[in-house]
Amino acid sequence: MSLIVIPDDAPPVLSQSDAFAQLRDVEHRVYQTLPPDSRELVQRIGDADAAINIRASTPFTAQVLAGCPRLRVISIWGTGTDHVDLAAARSRGIAVTNTPGVSATAVAEHTLALMFAVARQTVNIDQAVRAGEWPRAMVQQLHGKTLGVIGTGAIGRAVARLGAGIGMHVIAWSFNQHGGYSWVAFDDLFRRADVVSVHVRQSPETRGMIRAEHFALMKPSAIFINTARGRVVEEGDLIEVLRSQRIAGAGLDVFETEPLPANSPLRLLRNVVLTPHAAGITREATEAGLAMAIANVLAFRAGTPVHVVN
Repeated sequence: MSLIVIPDDAPPVLSQSDAFAQLRDVEHRVYQTLPPDSRELVQRIGDADAAINIRASTPFTAQVLAGCPRLRVISIWGTGTDHVDLAAARSRGIAVTNTPGVSATAVAEHTLALMFAVARQTVNIDQAVRAGEWPRAMVQQLHGKTLGVIGTGAIGRAVARLGAGIGMHVIAWSFNQHGGYSWVAFDDLFRRADVVSVHVRQSPETRGMIRAEHFALMKPSAIFINTARGRVVEEGDLIEVLRSQRIAGAGLDVFETEPLPANSPLRLLRNVVLTPHAAGITREATEAGLAMAIANVLAFRAGTPVHVVN
């Protein structure tokens, strides 16, 4: 029997979407709680040939895949694959798909919003006005400044377009340098940029790739933005440079540990704007991504697989 299982729709997203109607005529099962451990995940998907993964906090390890002999495809809602053992999946003939590009505009807009919020000190000024003050902060404008984009995939390209659209000069660094950008060396980007914005996937190659030595190169007036993955950055090094006000500030949507721990020093720093890994969560991007995640399974079953990452 063919069966699609959604093991981690918690809080419910897929089951409350318009895209869910695509599963009306196929056998499926939805769990609206997160699997507490790998054993429970195997119990949920062990009899399925397809799994649609909603939450990146659900790890598809080699051990999990070994316990699911019928599984043939894992469809990820989103682009990140760091929670799936791609090599183990490939060795077992399990295709892994994702939903590239659907949230690029949403994440790019959020990135720009963080840039403005940090540069304009929007959160601090809002709090001051609510407290009865009438501050006259000397804030930064972004027009005419240099935006350094790290990673020029769909999101990085969208951020570059928006930056150029408000009059910023865009420089870029990427593993694969294609397109008409002003390419610079990795270290040089940190030296030259007024805003550094990160848009690379988490992988063994990128984990911890941005650390103290790079923050030390940044201008004192510079801003650091991360809407990619928290573990791309050595978070302790970033906290130190923000605490010492070595750079002007940061806008962060992603963190080393999520949700952000109650004792994280980032919560106390006034030169940081924090959002809860929500850059890609707009109504439009959510519906498009969920529809693609379902379509990827149906295409795989039809013998015409698309968006396979392994």
